[in-house]
Amino acid sequence: MKLNNHSLPRIIALLFIITGSFFNIAYSQKYKKEVLQNLDNKQSEYGKTAHQIWEWAELGYQETKSSELLQEILRDEGFTIEIGVAGIPTAFVATYGSGSPVIGVLAEYDALPGLSQAAVTKREPVVVEAPGHACGHHLFGTASVAAAIEVKNWLIKSGHAGTIKLYGTPAEEGGAGKVYMVRAGLFDDVDAVLHWHPADRNAASPWSSLANKSAKFRFYGIASHAAGAPERGRSALDAVEAMDMMANMMREHVPEKTRIHYVITKGGTAPNIVPEFAEVFYYVRNPDMDNVKSIFNRLVKIAEGAAQGTETRMEYDVIHGVYNLLPNLALAKVMHENLSVVGGVTYNEEEKIFAQEIIASYNGKNTPEDAAKIMPYVESSAAGGGSTDVGDISWTVPTVGLAAATWVPGTGAHTWQAVAAGGMTIGEKGMIVAAKTIALTAIELYNSPKVLEAARKELEASRGADYKYEALLGDRLPPLDYRK
Repeated sequence: MKLNNHSLPRIIALLFIITGSFFNIAYSQKYKKEVLQNLDNKQSEYGKTAHQIWEWAELGYQETKSSELLQEILRDEGFTIEIGVAGIPTAFVATYGSGSPVIGVLAEYDALPGLSQAAVTKREPVVVEAPGHACGHHLFGTASVAAAIEVKNWLIKSGHAGTIKLYGTPAEEGGAGKVYMVRAGLFDDVDAVLHWHPADRNAASPWSSLANKSAKFRFYGIASHAAGAPERGRSALDAVEAMDMMANMMREHVPEKTRIHYVITKGGTAPNIVPEFAEVFYYVRNPDMDNVKSIFNRLVKIAEGAAQGTETRMEYDVIHGVYNLLPNLALAKVMHENLSVVGGVTYNEEEKIFAQEIIASYNGKNTPEDAAKIMPYVESSAAGGGSTDVGDISWTVPTVGLAAATWVPGTGAHTWQAVAAGGMTIGEKGMIVAAKTIALTAIELYNSPKVLEAARKELEASRGADYKYEALLGDRLPPLDYRK
């Protein structure tokens, strides 16, 4: 090849780019090893943070101490914190760096009511009927913070352009905190969002979830003496029971995979008083958001009919509504590869004994060794049995998640067994698996603009050309008192 004065600078520039690219890749691989070691070294430190949140066990929109603790850790690491975002006092966004790409990481920290439990292998509430972390969100929030800090350190050491954002997202359990954050535009400038969830296994295959809409239906009647003047009364409880009966009959005539749940939250005060007020709390779920909207509208008609038939008055309050998760294959492949590098959870002898007793209490058939396995990668958009407000984010920005074995294999969420495992080292080990995987995935994405571009194109294709975001919960304000 003949060189001239014009071609030489181009060749030098090309060599510089290639050399720089190889340097960045080599440096990233080196730092990935450092990330794994750093998080191993900090397991005890982050374990204390998670355990503190586990002990507080604050319900949705009431996670004041948990939110402040995570904010404090991030602030000490140099993050800029914006608090009270989207009209939610316990929500925050912690930011470090500048420019693109912008990678977001989600952190949850709300507990569930009535599931207080000590870290032991039999049912033993710490405080009877008090909240407990039966979905592992104390681990969720802590692991995400740990990952964000490692990514921040990599940005500093590598000199790589980019921004890391940690989103403190309250009230996932029925409060739909993330939906209000999406509605407020807090994810509009993000290139990819990473999240995880506690589970009894390690997996990063793309999966979906059930869209979900909930409401409290309130009926107002007329009180009277149930024996002395029953004809004067109009029972609000009768209206609730009539609604429930008609809703149960509707189950035969809804799309397959629909789930309808309810609890009577208020049913009166005494048998000899005709109830003048009663309330029932409903969830409607389906893999398709349009089906949820349709079934919910039918449920409203049922409530109206129940009120008309009992001569009571009805009003309802939408509590939350979430989209189904939109899988992103481009990101899921990267997440799975990094989870495979990290590996699963290995129990020591004491943890094995604990696990075996927990499995027996749940009538499970798994073994403690299953926590070390990585589930095979499977491309499927099938919906699981649950719902999450991450769904709304996944329709707004390319989103990917993983499950990490923080619970004993074969046990499930929203159980005392999950609380027990989350309160000891079994939960901590799964938390570190998640933190490592998120950190490694984020670092890889900063160095992979083509993956981010492919993920964005995949999202746009999945949504369709006419897509426009509309929250299932409408324009209501966050229900800050829904757990009170």
